[in-house]
Amino acid sequence: MASQIARAPASVPRVLPAVVVVGALSAVGLYVRSQLRQESRAMDRYFSQYKSPESEASRNKVFEGQPDPRKSVFNVLGW
Repeated sequence: MASQIARAPASVPRVLPAVVVVGALSAVGLYVRSQLRQESRAMDRYFSQYKSPESEASRNKVFEGQPDPRKSVFNVLGW
């Protein structure tokens, strides 16, 4: 009698892995999002110090004839 083990309902083993996966993916997603925000703020501070009429003129001369890379779809930090 002492060797009888209380069993969980059959649905618990099926739900638990899904809950663990969703929790882990959410945690990773939130971590990546916070890191991107932190990096975006750092870059904004850096570039706000750099942005001047002279630097913009120099930049325009370098990228003359090319599309503005700051408006590119691949510019994740600018979203």
